[in-house]
Amino acid sequence: QVQLVESGGGLVQAGGSLRLSCAASGSIISINVMGWYRQAPGNQRELVATIATGGTTNYADSVKGRFTISRANAKNTVYLQMNSLKPDDTAVYYCWVITRPYNSNYWGQGTQVTVSS
Repeated sequence: QVQLVESGGGLVQAGGSLRLSCAASGSIISINVMGWYRQAPGNQRELVATIATGGTTNYADSVKGRFTISRANAKNTVYLQMNSLKPDDTAVYYCWVITRPYNSNYWGQGTQVTVSS
């Protein structure tokens, strides 16, 4: 089993910044893709950003230019730097990883991000 522990959420004013972290531990051979999703009340869970082992990134259009995803492979940790936050970014943010060799999916417990106007 793999455990994901997230940190860094909180309350921030519009225009502010937050940095989320997610550390994976447990029975890990290696991690393929790491990423972040978010879910606002009444909405479906949506992709925010992903990063592959080699560093290739993918972002939702709504966060391009404001959010940056990165990872520390030696620490099995993924980060999400969120700048110029907007009230629409308010959601529970979930860490997500795919592990090798079976492409197993794991989710974190979620961390609340609230952006006030």
